[in-house]
Amino acid sequence: MVTPAEVDLEVQVGTLRFRSPVIAASGTFGYGEEFSQFLDLSRLGGFVTKGLSLAPREGNPPPRIVETPSGMLNAIGLQNVGVDRFISEKLPRLRQFDTVVIANVFGETVEEYTAVCRRLDAAEGVHAIELNVSCPNTAHGGMTFGTDPAALHEVTAAARAATRLPLWVKLTPNVTDIGALARIAVAAGADALSLVNTFTGMTVDIERRRPTLANVRGGLSGPAIRPLALHLLHEVRRSVDVPLIGMGGIAAADHALQFLMVGASAVQVGTANYVAPAIGVTLAADLATWCAAHDVRAVRDVVGTLSL
Repeated sequence: MVTPAEVDLEVQVGTLRFRSPVIAASGTFGYGEEFSQFLDLSRLGGFVTKGLSLAPREGNPPPRIVETPSGMLNAIGLQNVGVDRFISEKLPRLRQFDTVVIANVFGETVEEYTAVCRRLDAAEGVHAIELNVSCPNTAHGGMTFGTDPAALHEVTAAARAATRLPLWVKLTPNVTDIGALARIAVAAGADALSLVNTFTGMTVDIERRRPTLANVRGGLSGPAIRPLALHLLHEVRRSVDVPLIGMGGIAAADHALQFLMVGASAVQVGTANYVAPAIGVTLAADLATWCAAHDVRAVRDVVGTLSL
């Protein structure tokens, strides 16, 4: 019988190897250093940075976070220091940790996306790029990149041409056929797909009769979206044959295992980081415990084992 210490937690996403399948999700883990007082970042499988833009952004005015049943809405507005300050100020500190660093990238035009990708391509210590395509394409009337097939293909292909790094595309769930969009992203050069980003939602302050968030709407995350995210992962797994990174309400080993069994090579943990900052490490340990109890010697052997 295998023991937890003997379980091999290593997984591979394309050419990248991770010491565990647990990755901290973008927007919930800052630039990594903010969480270093709570856990050893070198024990994480990896983490995804806050979304990085060409120029710094202050984000939306408050209030921009509101709690919801089994989750939260956020309308941070992609506040970040900008790619140049990330490279000069944040990245040097991250090089001391032995973990995979994925840079999340966004822009309001294709040109902005490619400019950020080029800068990161030349930066030491970035191992992959994750494209956030849940942003409005201001050059073409504000249609979200990830919901428009032509825009998704254009931005993915442009990013692919701008970097030699592994390219992940983070899909939005706010579409009618996520499988079709997954195929477009892969055809345009995506090496892997992250899914899903947050669901669009809103709440109302009934005393003021106004939206709770200053931005009116925000992105819904947390346990409430887990069954929805799992279903969309299943749809995409049936549509493409590239590595998938699943996310959406993962807060325990059994949650992560569901995503792995459906076909994710790795998972990202987001909202749960706010509740338990060291969850990326404890969740990996819990996965080892489960595997040992089920005589599974390598967690990657669980991937894609769903029986229909």
